[in-house]
Amino acid sequence: MSKIEVNQISSQCGSTLTIGQSGDTIQLACGATQTGFGRTGTVNWDTTAKTASFTAVSGNGYFVNTTSGTITVTLPASPSAGDIVSIADYTNTWQTNNVTVARNGSPIGGVSQDASLSTEGQSVTFIYVDGTEGWKNVQDSTSNVTGNPFLIATGGTVTTCGNCKIHTFTSPGTFCVSKAACCSANNEVSYMVVAGGGGGGSSWRSGGGGAGGFREVKNPVTSYTASPLDGYPSAPNRVTVTATSFPITVGGGGTGGGPNFACSASNGSNSIFSTITSAGGGFGGTYTPPSAPPAEPSDATIGNPGGSGGGGGGDNEGPSAAGSGNTPPVSPPQGQSGGNGCGSGANSSGGGGGGALQSGSNGGSPATSNTGGDGAQTSISGSATYYAGGGGGGQYVTIGSANPAGGAGGGGQGGTESSPGVYCGATNGTANTGGGGGGKSGTNIANTSGSGGSGIVIIRYKYQ
Repeated sequence: MSKIEVNQISSQCGSTLTIGQSGDTIQLACGATQTGFGRTGTVNWDTTAKTASFTAVSGNGYFVNTTSGTITVTLPASPSAGDIVSIADYTNTWQTNNVTVARNGSPIGGVSQDASLSTEGQSVTFIYVDGTEGWKNVQDSTSNVTGNPFLIATGGTVTTCGNCKIHTFTSPGTFCVSKAACCSANNEVSYMVVAGGGGGGSSWRSGGGGAGGFREVKNPVTSYTASPLDGYPSAPNRVTVTATSFPITVGGGGTGGGPNFACSASNGSNSIFSTITSAGGGFGGTYTPPSAPPAEPSDATIGNPGGSGGGGGGDNEGPSAAGSGNTPPVSPPQGQSGGNGCGSGANSSGGGGGGALQSGSNGGSPATSNTGGDGAQTSISGSATYYAGGGGGGQYVTIGSANPAGGAGGGGQGGTESSPGVYCGATNGTANTGGGGGGKSGTNIANTSGSGGSGIVIIRYKYQ
């Protein structure tokens, strides 16, 4: 490589001096500066933010921080054509505390008045043109492009409500967190986990199925109306997410019992999110004929325990106990007990299944109150909705009466005898509510108890 050392290069003739040839790149050495070529139309940015009023220097750009109050930026005095100054909103606060651009003797856009900048995230560039127009604003943008400080996730059906995102899982899936929030409080998500409801009992005069366990936590930073079962005050109930995947289990509803003892009812299945498990609802008890035990242990007269307990079955030999709720126990309780079955000869009837907030009603003779317990209402999804209602118990009395109602929150109705020998069947718990299935009424071979409704998992967090 050749090296030339001179102090000045001048043209031999004419007024044009050519350096290099077409296709060449003329490069200054690292650290070298140039003068005389003029500006390129950009500025050199001063990265120390300005927090007080100051006078700008041509060729510089400034970040102006108005967090503490308004600031005045004074343009250079006696400017020359081509002078350039840029300023930008440092903390996106110009809409609160404005910036005054003082003209310092020269017009701004042909007007001899100071200018005011009051747009959040604004950035402007002024170039001095001449004495008539003075400083012309050649760039004015709202360059409010910032990194996202909030949690970012995918999975389920995603909706928004105000500043919150809501992920709803009606079947198994994965809640995938790709980025945790900068503020740790925003990584504690709100959630509702509801298990599958229990099926109504086997044979006739059976108890209603208990609702699936209901568990909820509302992080105070997510604005909505939670149920009375909000478990946020107890730290073990809270879930803090990180940038990883969280498998979601949505429990199915339990099977409703058939028209005879051989067709067993079953509990609902658990729903799971992270460390939170809601237990499936207990199945309803069944009828016990006089002096005859059930054909199968799973078809015991007593309602089965679960998230909420199943109602006791009708029993000719005396009242039958309901299944207990909140099994296994958590705090606040995930569900209530079912209602006891009624024993009164041929007029026996099953108790209602337990709901999230209310126990199932005891069976009566005549049956007037063997309804399922009510569930809990929450607005975590964006609208006020009940979940986890118990199933109504089956009644073998009061011909022509209405079906025993399921509890608010998807509980299935219990069966009844609409006319002699004609049975109005029980219904299933509503899908994705965790409602218990209704208990069946009579002996008709086609008459079965309702199955429990499947569960649901909802996750809510602040995203903006």
